Amino acid sequence: VTFDAGQTLVELDTAFLARRLAERGVRAEVERLDESTPLAWSEYAAAMAAAEGGEQAWKRFMQRLLAAAEIVPHPRPRGEQGQGLDERERLAAELTEWLWEEQPRQNLWRRPVRGMFELARELREHRIPVGILSNSEGKLELLIEELGQLDAFDTITDSGVVGCEKPDPAIFRLTAAALGVEPAELLHVGDSFEADIRGALGVGADAIWFNGAGFEAPPPSASGFEPVREEPASDPRLPTSLPSVRRATTAFELREHFCELGLL
Repeated sequence: VTFDAGQTLVELDTAFLARRLAERGVRAEVERLDESTPLAWSEYAAAMAAAEGGEQAWKRFMQRLLAAAEIVPHPRPRGEQGQGLDERERLAAELTEWLWEEQPRQNLWRRPVRGMFELARELREHRIPVGILSNSEGKLELLIEELGQLDAFDTITDSGVVGCEKPDPAIFRLTAAALGVEPAELLHVGDSFEADIRGALGVGADAIWFNGAGFEAPPPSASGFEPVREEPASDPRLPTSLPSVRRATTAFELREHFCELGLL
């Protein structure tokens, strides 16, 4: 079993993000960041659907989040009532570049998703090989170690280390080899339909769509557990007819799927 990291094992820590922004003299209210997150995830999903790549999708997410949250310089000059849209977006773009550069050192995705690390450990207790397969910035293993969860996994595949990212079949094959299985024997759990689900199915693996926060709406043909029927794919790596996709929104629901599949 492999898990994606961001929004699957760990989620955006908006309080930590606000503290980081304060280091640059920028005030951001945690509540506004939380409220703006769904809009930002829709931007991320659009970027992934357009195959723009992980870095560009990350930056589009963050820039939309910061602009929507109406970040402001701190303290405001006396008499200033607010910022115009263009100025706010300019500031969001500048901060996004800084946060991206800082991301390997100060990962903003560090708040554990409830029950997920415990579930990974339970799988290992049942002698199931468990790994992380993530589009990240090259320092994911250090973050997992910092969170005290390194011993919960047999391997960690970080796109920033191996040089390819989901949905590229190569990264799934690398992870399968590290776990000592064939790619088709993988069961991958992740939040991104484009990167995680299509990527896994593209190598013949099974997948569970962990749409815990509900930010990325499913394609119309993927509602519920119905098969995904695609038009003939321009990318030969992807099948033209995909099998049913299981979905879970919490660790509890995910565990139920694992039990149904005989893993627990």
